[in-house]
This record gives sequence, structure tokens and C-alpha cells, in this order.
Amino acid sequence: MSETEYDYDLFTIGIGSGGTRASRVAAAHGARVAAAEEHRVGGTCVIRGCVPKKMLVYGAQFAEDLEDCQAFGWTIEGKKFDWKTLRDNVFRDVSRIEGVYTETLEKHDVTLFHERAEITGDHEITLASGKVVTAKYILIATGATPHVPDFEGSEHVITSNEAFHLDEVPGCILITGGGYIANEFAGIFNEFGSKVVIANRSDVILRGYDFSLRDRLMQISMTKGIEFLFHAEIEKVTKKEDGTYSVKMTGLEERSFDKVMVATGRKPNTEGLGLENVGVKMGDKGEIKVDEFSKSSVDYIYAVGDVTDRVQLTPVAIREGQAFADSIFGDVEPYSVDHTCVPSAVFSHPPIASVGLNEREAKEQYGQVKTYTSDFRPMKNVVAGRNERSLIKMICDGANGQILGIHMIGPYAPEIMQAAAVAVKAKMNKADFDATVAIHPTVAEELVLMR
Repeated sequence: MSETEYDYDLFTIGIGSGGTRASRVAAAHGARVAAAEEHRVGGTCVIRGCVPKKMLVYGAQFAEDLEDCQAFGWTIEGKKFDWKTLRDNVFRDVSRIEGVYTETLEKHDVTLFHERAEITGDHEITLASGKVVTAKYILIATGATPHVPDFEGSEHVITSNEAFHLDEVPGCILITGGGYIANEFAGIFNEFGSKVVIANRSDVILRGYDFSLRDRLMQISMTKGIEFLFHAEIEKVTKKEDGTYSVKMTGLEERSFDKVMVATGRKPNTEGLGLENVGVKMGDKGEIKVDEFSKSSVDYIYAVGDVTDRVQLTPVAIREGQAFADSIFGDVEPYSVDHTCVPSAVFSHPPIASVGLNEREAKEQYGQVKTYTSDFRPMKNVVAGRNERSLIKMICDGANGQILGIHMIGPYAPEIMQAAAVAVKAKMNKADFDATVAIHPTVAEELVLMR
């Protein structure tokens, strides 16, 4: 089939953050682009992930702010929280953002199909309606979906997808998992008044983050009333007549909860895409195996974002989508995304942010390292009488002072880390930070005051 015989130059399956960016940029380069999404435009991040979750985090933070404000002279009478008001306002803004995504694609003349798409042959896509189209290139950007372990009664649990749609805040909730989703929702529900229990199959939370931050978050979380159960996995969930759930976990007596939430990771969303029809190679988790340019084992099929299981972060998917579209359809030398030194955050209470190597990784790779820390109580917490300490940790190459990683837990940590990540990515030295004048009084000034 010649190039002119294809219906489209690019057909994107999945219109999340990565798929949207790739489709829009490819169209801007002059490509004829179509895209299919079986759910809602915007994907996980916009519809049921980081965007609505961050809105819940903002809402939860008011619980502490309203308590702390009294020490600053404020009197708040008759305060109360209404979950449905927050939930519905979040839904409203999510719909607004979905509209922006859709409008952006339509303005770039991207043809949208609001239905499922499957690869049914060489360069061939069949839509749920039965329509068959062809494309010179196919991009898979279908993201990932929550992984629910196999146990008796698993049909009774919720995941992060359903957490946004609850009719009320649960009085008592069990959250299984130790990653960022589990700890973020634990903080959210705890601030809204739930009794929160986190059950983790190991004895480590937030694996991959620096141990100092993990320990500090657990200490603060326990002080706030969050209960941790380690080496505990769900064996059985039973729904009782009163609507609550009885849960049996390994080595523990049965306990009752109003809701059971599973946050045990996410799996690439490749099932039913027809990838096996054209020989696309996949990994053990169902992820699409790609090279540095996001190309699969089939020359005309590419994949970006969580479906490749490289780095499951929205900004990474966007970078990958941009690089793909520029490299294939733009007048530039093909380029790839650097997946090293990617900053990340956990929007827990308080939040965590990190960039670069943690202390263990730095010692393994560099041998001699020098670590600087600042362990302090932010001024706001001092006045409020909140005994909650922040921690900043900087890890440097012992030989030349190059900053290998910065890790922080405390107020505004993600906002501060975005700027600090530039310095780490640029391979700056501790001396560069030391030579920078502090902005006082701020939390961020600790970055340039550590000696």
C-alpha cells in the first residue's frame, strides 16, 4: 500500500496526556491524524488521576488550615465539610478540562472517534462501530489501569478509579498497598475524618524514595491517626448485611470496614487492542516493549506513556508524545526522551518530592558520597503549635560535590522541587547552592543554607 492510499498518516489509540500531545503536534506538522478514545478525552490524569486527586488534596488540606488558623487569630464558627459539594465541583472542573482537550484536538483538525479501536491487520484499525480505517503509523497511548489481586471477594473492593465517585466519606477504610496512590488517598480520607488503615504486603512504603523521607512520612501519618499493617495481604472480603465489609488478612483477625480500596499498582492497558494480530512484542506485565524512540517491534507501531511501563508519570508521557511526533512528522533530527533524573512527588500530608538518586543508589553508583540534611519545624507549624517537622536531604558526589539527588518532605515540597530539579539535571555542585543568597523567611531557603 502506497503512502497516499492510507486513510491517515497517524492513528492514535488512547487520548490521554501522551496521546493528545502526540496527535496535536503531529497534526501541527501537517499530518492527517485520527484518534480513538473509548472512555473520556483526557485519559487517566485528567479524568480519574492526578488532576481530580490534587483537587481532593487541596480540599483535605483545609482541615488542618482551619485548625491552625486559630493560632493566627482567626475564629471560624460553624465549620463543616460536605463531601458531595467537593466531589461535584471536582467533576465539573474535570469536564471543563476534558472540553479543553477536545477543543484543542479539533482545532488542529484531528478526527476524533469516541469509541474503542482495535488493530485488526497490517496498518488496519477497526472501530467498535465496525468502521475500518488504515494509517501509515499507529500510536498506542492507552495508559494503565489499576491492578486488583486475585482473592475471594475482590468484586467488593474499589480502586482509585471509583474513589472519586463515592456517595459519602467512609467512616473506616482499608487501603492496601504502600505506593504513592495508597499514601495519597490515606492522607485525603484521614483529613476528611475517616479512620484509615494501610495494609502493605511488605514492611516498606514508597519503595524507591529515600528511606529518610519514607520514615518521616510514616511517623507523621501515624501521629495523625493512620494505622499501618505490614506483611498483610487480603485473603478474603465478605460483604455483610449492614453494607460493611469483613476482611481477612494474612496473620490477622478479621476486621470490618466501610470501604476496602486496593492500590497495589497499575498494569499497562493493552488487553483487547489486537497487538497480537500484528506481532507486537510485550513484556511480562503486558507492557509494550519499545526502543528509545518509542518504536515497538513492528516498524509502524509506536507506544508512549504508561502502556510502555517505563516511567509512569504524566509529564513523561507528554515528553514521549512530543518526541514521537517531532521525530516522525517534524523537520528535525529524530530525538528521544531522557528518562533519567526525572523529578516526582507524592501528594501525601505532608507532601514528598524527589529528584535524582536516593542515598542508597548514590552509594552503589558512586561509592563515596556526602549527605547534607536540614531537619526543621516550619515557621507556620511553630506558631500553630503543630509538632510536625520537615526534612530536606541533599546527596552529593564525595569526589567533586556534584549534586546527585535532592529529597524533601514538608509544605510546598513539590513546588520547590521543580526548580531544584533543574539544578540537579544540570549537574550543578553543592558550591553553586552555597553561593546563592537565601530568600528569607521561606522553607526553600534551607536548600542553600545546608553546610
